[in-house]
Amino acid sequence: MTNTLDSIKKFINEIGINCIEGEVRADSFLPGVDIVNGCLVYKESTLLSPGDLLHEAGHIAVLKPTDRACVSSPNVNGDLEAGGAEMAAIAWSWAALQYLDIDPAIVFHSNGYHNGSESIIENFSKGHYFGVSLLQWFGMTTEKRNGDGELGSVYPEMKVWLRP
Repeated sequence: MTNTLDSIKKFINEIGINCIEGEVRADSFLPGVDIVNGCLVYKESTLLSPGDLLHEAGHIAVLKPTDRACVSSPNVNGDLEAGGAEMAAIAWSWAALQYLDIDPAIVFHSNGYHNGSESIIENFSKGHYFGVSLLQWFGMTTEKRNGDGELGSVYPEMKVWLRP
């Protein structure tokens, strides 16, 4: 777990989201993870999976910069509806795990996603994405559509990792 955790933590910090080990509230929304004033805080000994950090970083990354700077759990939606925030974070997480060459099951593990992990992995592996249109709307990637010509960076490749 440590090598994957180190890779994920390094990536999150490099893109501009502060990710640190520290104390996590016992009532945090996810074991071993909390978001406090725009910072991702984790406790390795209670993490279900290091992939949880990548997904929660996705929640922070898709927020407007003003919301991103002060977001704290449990409300991590900013200007988005809860469903849209979750779909955007899932799409962002998929792009990040592809970029980092991490097994999707580390992010979309069986202890999360309301028993939908296998379905997410299966669909995204086949290019059946959801949430990408939000990332495109934010200017973070380009969604490929039938008949499109040369588009440059096309999802799961990202133009930027943080919403401008």
